[in-house]
Order: sequence, then C-alpha cells, then structure tokens
Amino acid sequence: MPEFCSFAFAAKQIKDDAVVTVSSSSGLGCPDAMLSAIGQHWASTGHPRRLTTIHPIAAGDMYGIDGIDHLAYDGLLKRVVAGSLPSGPSSMPSPRIWQMIGENRVEAYNLPSGVLYHMHREAAAHRPGILTKVGMDTFVDPGLLGARMNDCSPPDVVERVTFDGDEWLFYRSIPVDVAIIRGTTADRHGNIGTEHEGGFLGIYDQALAAHNNGGIVIAQVKHVVDSGTLKSQEVRVPGVVVDYVVTAPDQMQTTNTDYDPTISGEKRPDGITYDLMPWGAYKPMARRAAMELKKGDAVNLGFGVSAQVPRILLEEGLSDDVTWVIEQGAVGGIPLLDFQFGCASGAQAILASPDQFTYFQGGGFDQSLLSFMQIGAEGCVNVSRLAARPHVTAGVGGFIDITASARNLTFVGTFTTGGLQLTIEEGKLSILREGKIQKLVPTVEHVSFSGHRALRLRQHVTYITERCVLRLLPEGLTVTEIAPGIDLERDVLAQTLLKLKVSPSLSVMDPRLFDPAPMNLQLSRENE
Repeated sequence: MPEFCSFAFAAKQIKDDAVVTVSSSSGLGCPDAMLSAIGQHWASTGHPRRLTTIHPIAAGDMYGIDGIDHLAYDGLLKRVVAGSLPSGPSSMPSPRIWQMIGENRVEAYNLPSGVLYHMHREAAAHRPGILTKVGMDTFVDPGLLGARMNDCSPPDVVERVTFDGDEWLFYRSIPVDVAIIRGTTADRHGNIGTEHEGGFLGIYDQALAAHNNGGIVIAQVKHVVDSGTLKSQEVRVPGVVVDYVVTAPDQMQTTNTDYDPTISGEKRPDGITYDLMPWGAYKPMARRAAMELKKGDAVNLGFGVSAQVPRILLEEGLSDDVTWVIEQGAVGGIPLLDFQFGCASGAQAILASPDQFTYFQGGGFDQSLLSFMQIGAEGCVNVSRLAARPHVTAGVGGFIDITASARNLTFVGTFTTGGLQLTIEEGKLSILREGKIQKLVPTVEHVSFSGHRALRLRQHVTYITERCVLRLLPEGLTVTEIAPGIDLERDVLAQTLLKLKVSPSLSVMDPRLFDPAPMNLQLSRENE
C-alpha cells in the first residue's frame, strides 16, 4: 500500500545522486508542487544533491509553472536529459535551467521525446536500449553533436552502431530511481486516475521504469477517494507500483486553465465556438498549408502558424475532413492554441504519448504541418536551438520522431524575421520592412531535420512562407510559387545567401489566399 504523505516528506525520500524522471508537457500534467517541494528541501538541507532529471517533454512553461526551474541550482542538479525545456518570448527572463546550460554548470542533452519515452520502457524491462533510425543525420547523431547541449556534457547517451548489416542509432537505457508523475485522483490503494487531465503522457512507462529498478514512484493528484471508486478501466497507473501519494487540490489542468471538461474528454464541445484566425498577413500561410491536406488525412500538428490550420478548416466548414493527431496523445477534436497547446477540445481519443510516438515513428499518419526557425541549403531545418536566443526555443521535442518517417512534411514560417512588417492590399502582399535576420541560411545551427536524408527516403517536403512556396527536389531547394505583389529577384532570391532554384513552371499563389473572405476551400481525396 502506498503512503499518503506531505510534499515535504515525499521530497525527503529522494536520495543524493538519484535519477529522477518527471512527467509533464509544459503546464499539462506537470507535478509542479512536488518539484517545488524538492527545491525547498534542498534549500533548507542541501539535499538531495547531484540529481539527474529526465523530461520527455518540458516541465514548466515560464507562465507561472516553474517546473524544472525549481531544481535548477548548482549542487542540486548534475545532469538533465530532456526532449524539451521551458521556453517563451525573448522579452521574458531566461529560465535558470537555460542559464545553467549556457554556462556549462549542468550536463545537458536534448533527445527526441518519443525516444525518451521508449527508453523508459526498455529500462523497465531491463533491456539495454533502443535501436532506431530516429535521429540519424540530425544533431542527435554522434556524427554531429550526439544530442549534447553544451561542452561539459560527455558524449555517452547515444551511439551509432552496425547491426544486421545496417547502421542504427543506439540509445542506452537509463535506470530510474524516482518517478514523479501526476494524475487527477488516487484511491486508497494508490490507483491513479487521470479523468481531468488533457493528456496522461507517459506516466505508466515512467512509473514502471522506477518501480522495476527498485526505485520509488511519487504521484501528485488533486484528490483522494475511497477504494473501489475508480472503475478498473479508469486506472492509468495501478497502485502496486505507487509508493507515495501527495495531494495538490489547486493543480491546474494545463497552463492558465483550471479545468475544462472538453479538454479531458469528459464533455463534448457541443455548441462551443472557437476563435478563428484573424485576417492579416500571416493568414495566407496557414491557408496555403491547409491546401496541402487531403480529405481523410490523419495530420500531425506543430507549434507556430501551423497550429492555426485547424481554425482555417473550421472557417471553411471542413473540420471533419481530417483528423488531427498530436504528440501529447489527442486524436481528433480541435487542437488548442497558445497556453493550451498540446491539448485538444473534443478529442475522439487520448492515447499514451509513447503509443502515439510509435505511430509517428513508423510513419502511420499522412501529413505533418510544422514550423521552422532556419532552412539550410540542402533543405535541412532547425527548430531546436538558436545560440543567440536559446530560451525562446524549447528544444526538439517530438519533431525528430515525427519527421523521421513521415511521408509528407510541410514547414511553415516567415522568410525572414526580426522586424519583418507585411501588409496585404487589393489582394497583393507588400513588404513594408524586411526582417533583419535571414531564416534561409547556408548552414543551419542545429540540424533538427535532414534534407539529404529526406531525399533518400523520398519524403515529400514543402516549405511555405508568406512570400513564396518552395519544394525540396533532387536538384535543390526550388521556388515553385510566389505571392501576388512579390518580385522574385528583389523579395526572394536577394533575401537569402542560398542559391535557390526556380521552377520552370513557377506560378502565382492562389489569389483566394490573399482575400479576407472565406476561400471556399475543397480538399481532394488521396486518389484524385
């Protein structure tokens, strides 16, 4: 039977040099009160010391949920292995964890989120690790950075190996001493339910990784109920693997959201209206991305302009034409924006993130709409890190898992950044002020997506900007469409050091994209 205890008591159970895995996705599912208690215990006693923490998706969000920053102190934290870390606008103070990484005060690694979740399964089963193609030819590959985020981090988390006549990446399992997970409800046997959660992420896999290695599992919940209250199929983590239960009645469902039953799937969003993307110079990009979709597609969605594409389909009356699938586990429904990103309203199903990532890594979906910070000469994409502004990026997250085998990839973002000002008048795009920072560069700072590998795998890759559309073709990055009002030489070719190819059948982007009225968009079927 688990022990129902205070946060302070649970924090005392974590020993020096422990490996601690934390379940979270920014504010979603973050056991923030428990992490705060560990930080407070360290501040008063100097223990625990030299922790290694594992975060498949970021813990904390810079908007009131401190997450890993509760632990980001010299002496407390020795190593962090994360799919992502808290991020936010450059106008906000940098989280302490980014300061520690930048100053080489903590060993730090950025691994694909799905790989990290699957490493927990391997550790739980006492298997040595994962053989996978996920991450090959990206910054995770030992041939580049080996996932290392700074100079003080040893190259010891991933290896390139030959097995059965082929090359693979081998990610070693990390035995876990402590799992800190979050649910909604615990019964007196320690069974954990997640009925108010917008996603239950990988809490069972993380709990098993600790329990099966002789470690402890700490579960933070909103409330405790009598045994027998939870139905069998509502239990996400059985009490036989839970050691301590702590209660935080005021834990939020996700960032800036106390509780919304449509996010947890307890209530259908009947009659709810969603804010549509307002008219402006960025809306044509989201519309053009929507034109890449086909009726019946299963579509993965990333942050940025791409996250607005579901609102485009809503406006066009096509919201039932595709099914959205996101890494936090939601299938279907309407993916949410801003603080609630990672959740969906009215999802058809909410899966465990490790299972969703298996779906992604195997290329089981039809299309992915993602963002970019940089595009390189060979079509490589950086979404994971900019040296000058590390804390405005979260790290790679599930991006590498998603892009590894995807059949169709669409990257959406502006051509330049840093003061870019645009306007649309009479159906024509005008650049009032060019951005000071080029995003199409000879060499990306971080290879989050490999263009040359994509060509070998025959992936269909499109890059959509406000002023043009490019395709990744064997002959190189090729401009295939330009926006009305845009001059090819002045506004496209002269705004990058890349030697872009120009399609002999270069066309003007659909004029409906640049009209505030609905487009009357129709999605074709796959075989049309």
